[in-house]
Amino acid sequence: MKTYSAEDVRQGLDWPVLLAALKTAFVEGAEAPLRQHLHVGDAATNGNLLLMPAWQPGRHIGVKLVTVFPDNDQLGLPAVASVYTLFDGKTGAVIGQIDGGELTARRTAAASVLAATFLARTNARNLVILGTGRVSRNLAQAYCAIFAIDKLTLCSRSLDKAQALAAELGPIAPNIVTTTDFASAVSDADIVSTATLAKTPIILGELLRPGTHVDLVGSFRPYMREADDAVLSRAGGIFVDTFEGASKESGDVTQPLAAGNLSREGLLADLAMLCRGTHPGRQSETAITAFKSVGTALEDLAAAVALTAADHA
Repeated sequence: MKTYSAEDVRQGLDWPVLLAALKTAFVEGAEAPLRQHLHVGDAATNGNLLLMPAWQPGRHIGVKLVTVFPDNDQLGLPAVASVYTLFDGKTGAVIGQIDGGELTARRTAAASVLAATFLARTNARNLVILGTGRVSRNLAQAYCAIFAIDKLTLCSRSLDKAQALAAELGPIAPNIVTTTDFASAVSDADIVSTATLAKTPIILGELLRPGTHVDLVGSFRPYMREADDAVLSRAGGIFVDTFEGASKESGDVTQPLAAGNLSREGLLADLAMLCRGTHPGRQSETAITAFKSVGTALEDLAAAVALTAADHA
């Protein structure tokens, strides 16, 4: 059994290889039950354990274990920790233990960019990233690796954080801009990707110019939201990574559904349909498109298999 650190994950998962692995996984499918959420704390501790398994019979089995201890900030510790274990699907032997945080961030970004290959204009050049965390870093890297991005705009309510991310990313695009002006950045975007903890919309549909692709990553709870109803209206609906996950977990989908501003038919297609070619994706150069991801254990499995493939060929 090999252990893969966060740096191993960054070095071992090339973006084109990871996108290809995810595409194949969505085409083939896998068993991926809804994640199990267990409260493991006591009267004094708010502790949670999440279990996210997935498997392709006879091939690979994987499970991500995530602990969430929200009060850890009082101890100067991260609130979330995770590890991914990959098993051989024929023998049950352990293949590897992988840093779960970096694996999640990298496959999350790859899923968004995979969707964008179907939904964004092929000539998209101006990328706007809202948010400055680990996932935002990976989104910027993945988009710039797959699209010919000329201008990368990093947006944060803290200019210092945006500038720090720009310095960390280095010269991945010819022109990198940092700003706190979300509205101006969004109105100039070809692709706008969000990875924030916003509870109220930070992308307004009225700001989008024709042909923009909106990639919503951050809203993973029903009370969280990054795009307003006008985004969905102008896009004619929304694409999702999985119907079941997005329609239950993200406020960007659950809130407009509950309000009657989005119908079930407005969930236009999931990522499997795009990868299998059963939905054409973008249908005109001027169309506005929107994609919402909440993540699926299938993505973790595909990323883990791709990471360990060279060591277990």
